[in-house]
Amino acid sequence: MAQYGKKASEKVERAVHEQKHGTLRSGTSGKKVTSRKQAVAIGLSEARKAGAKVPPPKKGSRSH
Repeated sequence: MAQYGKKASEKVERAVHEQKHGTLRSGTSGKKVTSRKQAVAIGLSEARKAGAKVPPPKKGSRSH
């Protein structure tokens, strides 16, 4: 069974596309996102908020 839903992949695809074009900004600071990994994380976070099928984040992955 698929771990991620279709909505999640659409959100990640959009976030990575924006990152490539230099228009993706981080939430709190508003700085430009340059890392592909960070763009994927933002896409998954948006998908979670939208109620898509996405597993919860790993415990150790959050910054302190």
